[in-house]
Amino acid sequence: MAETKKPSVEEKIWGASSYLWVLSLVVLAARKNNNFVRFHANQGLLLFALSIPFIFIPLVGWFVNLLIAVACIAGIIKSLQGEKWELPLLAETAKTFGNWVAKTIKL
Repeated sequence: MAETKKPSVEEKIWGASSYLWVLSLVVLAARKNNNFVRFHANQGLLLFALSIPFIFIPLVGWFVNLLIAVACIAGIIKSLQGEKWELPLLAETAKTFGNWVAKTIKL
């Protein structure tokens, strides 16, 4: 069985910071060639994009943003533990969306 490289402390911090709303875009631009960081930046970027329209919708939107906040906290914790935790139901969408954003803004 092939042994996978454990992320460094710096990579873990970059990965965790990618779940801090708009910083996901900064992380994606700064560490686009690091697979661990890019994985978390893609997910953070999708959560950021999903949270924006729900800010303006009372009750339901607030509840959705609360769920997004919980997902961000889980992502931060998993990133700091050095794990690649996939968002339930959204992991493949996050990868596709992150790649699209990187290509669109030419990162």
